[in-house]
Amino acid sequence: MITPVPEGPVLAFLLDEMSRLWLPSIVLAAALCGCVTPSIPVPPPDPQAMTFEVDVTSGTATFSYRGDVSLAGATVYVFDRRLGQGVIDTAKPDGSVGPTPAFAAAAGDDIDVTFQHNQDSESTCVVLQSGTPSTVCL
Repeated sequence: MITPVPEGPVLAFLLDEMSRLWLPSIVLAAALCGCVTPSIPVPPPDPQAMTFEVDVTSGTATFSYRGDVSLAGATVYVFDRRLGQGVIDTAKPDGSVGPTPAFAAAAGDDIDVTFQHNQDSESTCVVLQSGTPSTVCL
């Protein structure tokens, strides 16, 4: 048995009905897929990758961070909790930071180090000392 192929007005009607049912679904699916962008979470700053240089005479410190490419381009905040001051920098393409400009600080101060990339951010608080911090804040 041979099935007749729709032609003319019948074909136009079928295409019109299909587009009314399927076209909005396809457009919606494409829009939803376009809005979902993968994001890589910012890893918490690793105290073992941090280095501080404390200048006792001037009451300042500088901050450096060993490279981590997942942090490339991140905004970096180094904040002294006791003084309520700090410095803002940007991670280099290899994810390293600094040395930053000097900021007011003293050995033993609690320092928050925050990496922010787009809307994601992670922080670690360390106790300031020259070299690599060995103590995390409570």
